[in-house]
Amino acid sequence: MTSSLFEKLWQVHVISELGDSEYLLNIDRVFLHERTGSIALLSLEESGRTIASPENVFCTMDHIVSTRLGRNDNTEMPGGEKFIQATRQAAERAGIQLFDLTHPDQGIAHVVSPELGIAQPGITLVCPDSHTCTLGGLGALAWGIGSTNAEHALATNTLRVQKPKSMRVNFNGTLSDGVSAKDMIIHLISLLGTAGGSGYAVEFAGEAISNLSVEARLTLCNMAVEFSAFTGLVAPDEKTIEYVKGRPYAPSGEQWDKAVAHWQTLHSDPNARFDQEVNIDCKDIKHSVTWGTSPQDAMPANGQVPNPDELQDISSTRREAMQRALQYMALTPGDDINSVKIDAAFIGSCTNSRLSDLRLVADFLRGKKVADGVSAICVPGSSRVKREAEAEGIDKVLIDAGFEWRESGCSMCFYAGGETFGPNKRVISSTNRNFEGRQGPKTRTHIASPLTVAASACAGFIKSA
Repeated sequence: MTSSLFEKLWQVHVISELGDSEYLLNIDRVFLHERTGSIALLSLEESGRTIASPENVFCTMDHIVSTRLGRNDNTEMPGGEKFIQATRQAAERAGIQLFDLTHPDQGIAHVVSPELGIAQPGITLVCPDSHTCTLGGLGALAWGIGSTNAEHALATNTLRVQKPKSMRVNFNGTLSDGVSAKDMIIHLISLLGTAGGSGYAVEFAGEAISNLSVEARLTLCNMAVEFSAFTGLVAPDEKTIEYVKGRPYAPSGEQWDKAVAHWQTLHSDPNARFDQEVNIDCKDIKHSVTWGTSPQDAMPANGQVPNPDELQDISSTRREAMQRALQYMALTPGDDINSVKIDAAFIGSCTNSRLSDLRLVADFLRGKKVADGVSAICVPGSSRVKREAEAEGIDKVLIDAGFEWRESGCSMCFYAGGETFGPNKRVISSTNRNFEGRQGPKTRTHIASPLTVAASACAGFIKSA
């Protein structure tokens, strides 16, 4: 019998079938952060329960921490320090690994877990954060959960889960120069819509996927949730094995050999069946940018803003949403997107804040300057990424170009009552969401790749590199 990668991962973790497509799954690892981690940990304490496997539970400070240099427990979010302190105290009582503010491995959960080898091919990993699907880039079965489910997973190493259908998205051919994984996922969502992956576990496959670095695969799977997928997956290969090797939490010795032997079986068999299959021709993928308030409101970074009244194949609901987005974003149909002036540029988030992202940005920015009137900020995805970038002189290149260099954290990926670029400010951002107010009340966000963000910052207008 042939099986897909998703089916193999699912079956090895099934404890029992519960009926109505629900299953009890074994959960290998749980990752928490300070915004929701304290809720799950404190609730577990109050119920009189303990963590079943504390050695497999990890926690970081990332969501509401200040990313300003010289930071402490004080946050940009009013009252945020209470979340930090409550999480710290609960994690210490529970005996789990905490990557606190001063810990050398502190950082964004979905950056920290792969770079430390906590996330590995073939495991199940859950976190109370929707972008946990990022880790499917390693071939892990990973998805976001709520605090109640986090509490259940902590106490039992299990979760009751509705089994999704399976989809394979084949990226055929090769990418044009400079076109990135971020452009690939934006292109897919623009074609099929934000509901295109609803109810599916999505495997990304094809020649272009094989050619991507592991960190680029993480970027691709990160936005599977913006596609409404249960998770995204890329089959592990020799690149993956080399990436995981030697990381602090990776297997070693005899266990490493056994792990590699298992990981090499984690791929879809040649005749595996999928509930849906999608084919994308990579020659059609351009440097992309969003124009509206949904990731599906996207276009080539040298195109024109669409006119919803001229589109014949959309629903009235979609047309109204596009019109509202145009109003919020203060754009006019037919405008060249390259003529749109920006106020700020942001590089960071669990989507695009890894060392490979920062290297590309630094290569572009050498000898260039951020345009007058543009506020530019770069926030590394982890303290480790920050140190490695500084060792290569990347920080100096960005600072010389006019970027502010920060400590690691989620920062202005989302607004939680804290730091923002300001009302009506137009931001080009390497983040993953652009709904109304995502980066602050009335802030207008255009999602793009880090390279497009850097090019736009220097031009003062939305521009591809």
